[in-house]
This record gives sequence, structure tokens and C-alpha cells, in this order.
Amino acid sequence: MTPDFQRRHISASLAVFALHFGAGMSSALNPAWGMDSELPIPNSLPAVATVAARQGDPLVLLISLSGCPYCELLRRNYLLSARTNGLPVWQINMHDKQRPLVAFDGSTSHAAEQIARWKVRLAPTVLFLNAQGQEVAERLVGIASVDFYGAYLDERIAMGRQAIKTTAGQRY
Repeated sequence: MTPDFQRRHISASLAVFALHFGAGMSSALNPAWGMDSELPIPNSLPAVATVAARQGDPLVLLISLSGCPYCELLRRNYLLSARTNGLPVWQINMHDKQRPLVAFDGSTSHAAEQIARWKVRLAPTVLFLNAQGQEVAERLVGIASVDFYGAYLDERIAMGRQAIKTTAGQRY
């Protein structure tokens, strides 16, 4: 490949990406995309994780950024419907230093501090946690493929449920 061909190929790929994601989420073209949709924000991670584990599910926690189009894509296309269907899906904002948040160790801090403890550096990141705050399935970082994201999410939820089921007799 010549450098000129590579440059044109990259430019064309970026244009297709921008049309697919950018125009589809532009508030000027689609007013519904102008504002972030909302998932609930927990006050206590142990409380919501314990409720999730008691129903046999991992706590599904979206680490989000306000105004992040990829976070919004996940909420609208995957996580809101999963929550509607009974899955315990919550979110916290990477930069939230205002709202108090009870951590799994019982201390009270804020979301940004907890996210730093988890070493999350990219939004969106989806965590799958048990009642003790341990990850029970591999986290989903970013969006590698919109086409397969639903399958990746379903796989992680199934792994989390299996891990919860395995330990359910020991703790609940």
C-alpha cells in the first residue's frame, strides 16, 4: 500500500465512522440524542450489589462520563433495556467528586475515588461485581465492536451469574 492510499483509506474510514456514530447521535439531526439518558446512581455499592447477588445477578456498573456518546450508546442500546428486564444496572460518573458513595470496604468517599481504586481509565467501562465488590466477569472497556457488543455483554452477565450461583450457598 502506498502512503497516499493508506491516507485516503483512513480518511474514508473515519468519515464512515463519523457518519455512523456522529450523525446518528447529533442533537441537531436527532433531538433525542441531545441529552444523556439516565441509569440510577447508587448511594451504597454494597447495598445494591447485595440485592443483585440475592436475585442471582452480578451488579452491572457502568462507569460513565457526562456527554460521552459511547456511554450514551451503551445506555440506550443495551443497559436501559437490561435494567427494564430486571438486571441490576447502575452507573457512576468518572469525575463525580460531589455525591457521597459508600464503598465496599464501608468507607464513604465519592465515585471518582472509587473508580481510581478500580483503575478504570476509560469510559465507558462496564464492571460485573459480586456482593463483596469483586469482579466476577471480565470488564468491558470501551466499545470495540458495536455489532458484537450485545453478545459480549450477554457473555459477561452469564459468567457473573455463574460466579454468583457458585458462591450463593456459601453466603446467602
